[in-house]
Amino acid sequence: MDFQAGILRDGNPMENLEKQLICPICLEMFSKPVVILPCQHNLCRKCANDVFQAANPYWQSRSSVISGGRFRCPSCRHEVLLDRHGVYGLQRNLLVENIIDIYKQECSSRPLKKGEHPMCKEHEDERINIYCVTCEVPTCSMCKVFGAHKDCEVAPLETVFQGQKTELNNCISMLVAGNDRIQTIISQLEDSCRRTEENSEAAKQELCARFDAFAALLEEKKSELLQRITREQGDKTGFIQGLICQYKEQLEKSSRLVETAIQAMEETGGASFLMPALFSLPRIVEASKGGRLEKIEHGYESMDAFSVSLEHLAEAVRTLDFDSAEEDEEYFDGEEEEVEE
Repeated sequence: MDFQAGILRDGNPMENLEKQLICPICLEMFSKPVVILPCQHNLCRKCANDVFQAANPYWQSRSSVISGGRFRCPSCRHEVLLDRHGVYGLQRNLLVENIIDIYKQECSSRPLKKGEHPMCKEHEDERINIYCVTCEVPTCSMCKVFGAHKDCEVAPLETVFQGQKTELNNCISMLVAGNDRIQTIISQLEDSCRRTEENSEAAKQELCARFDAFAALLEEKKSELLQRITREQGDKTGFIQGLICQYKEQLEKSSRLVETAIQAMEETGGASFLMPALFSLPRIVEASKGGRLEKIEHGYESMDAFSVSLEHLAEAVRTLDFDSAEEDEEYFDGEEEEVEE
């Protein structure tokens, strides 16, 4: 992490430093221990373990007979390979931990600036400190006692703030895990597309090899069957490519929602957080449930149905001899019917 460059770009070094110390999973300041990934990005060990468990549901513990595992970095999507120790095999970032300690000491000694807490528009001298459950808006105590919310049900602002933030954090975790699953499905679809093309090429080569010995008699039939394979290949690869596009679109939408949620989580004040969060939370909750996109069936990429056996035709050709014109005509009529079947 390039802390110095990030600090110099911002007019407020402490606020910019705080942004550099936010975990991309829990969206809170890194909690010890902090682990450093091979791509040089950092995660709380607990968050790294949550992502690892989501990507490797059958990995039980460090003492498990299952060795190793993998997951993708939530910041850059780089694939992280782990040994049998799981995330406990990752190196701790002691530098980041020391910086967090220094930052917390500095923050505890800073006085609270005037105007950092949002004030009520109706009562300028009153801070927004409660949440109107009935109207679903933050407000102040005076509004509850004498103002527009005197007949409404209210709750402590901090309680609602923590509840909404926890729900949003859970949704983000689900989206990150869902993105890993979508990326895995995309890779499988791309591999299926590649195998479909390879199997199609193998079927074409086999078909050409079989028809070469009978080129004079079966050239037209060979071209027809080649076209059928090509059409089938086009239909299958076109369908798979369409699924890939759908999954990529879902991944892009989900990633944008994650970015929006991360920006909302950077708000430290309850009222400042709730105003945009209440608007975007339903969309994030809906997206976190995952899309219901279509998948291909097992063996979809197979081209075995286009295998052709020509041994019986070869035997028939080897038995050909000079006959009368009528016999030759009847013989070739029968051959055409057999080829059609």
